[in-house]
Amino acid sequence: MDIAQTLQTILIYALPVLFSITIHEAAHGYAARHFGDHTASMLGRITLNPLKHIDPVGTILVPALLYFSTSGAFLFGYAKPVPVNFNNLRNPKRDMIWVALAGPASNLVQALLWLALFIVLIGVGVEERFFLQMAKGGVLVNLVMWAFNLFPLPPLDGGRILVGLLPYRSAATLSRVEPYGFFIVLALVLSGIVGTYWLRPLMDASNQVLVWLLQPLILFFS
Repeated sequence: MDIAQTLQTILIYALPVLFSITIHEAAHGYAARHFGDHTASMLGRITLNPLKHIDPVGTILVPALLYFSTSGAFLFGYAKPVPVNFNNLRNPKRDMIWVALAGPASNLVQALLWLALFIVLIGVGVEERFFLQMAKGGVLVNLVMWAFNLFPLPPLDGGRILVGLLPYRSAATLSRVEPYGFFIVLALVLSGIVGTYWLRPLMDASNQVLVWLLQPLILFFS
């Protein structure tokens, strides 16, 4: 593995990754506070300080080991989850949907902003590869965060959204999967099922929507 290339890749993705996980977790905490649960607020987790959201194992060790062991072919990681007491929400079943959706939605907005930055950089004639790659990396990282976290299985955000949408009996059945959900999702990721049938289709569709939304900006610089 080319050490210089690896270091450059880390530098390109470092800022987008820090922004993506920090804003994602802070969005969960802000939404929870808005709907009545102040747990995250009291613990100082509604903050843009990335150190508050970094999990030493999930955010640093696991991704680093996977990156170097697979030569960058496979990457997986997670941040320190924002604590939410759903019983404190004014309407737990309904408000759970909005709290869970806040994180992925923040990533979709960030992907839109990174794509807008990329279009502007190209439009004004910036040719510095580092900044162009960082903008593209910001789009990629946030689309992955958006799509992956929407996978409909607890403890992922998509699973909590589905629990909030289902009738009580079905929601209770799905909730019982949560203690094993992480291992099920990891197995599905390693088998390629999540990437092939969920991640790539949702990312491609979302990217097309973002490009459509930014058509006025694209036309301005064309």
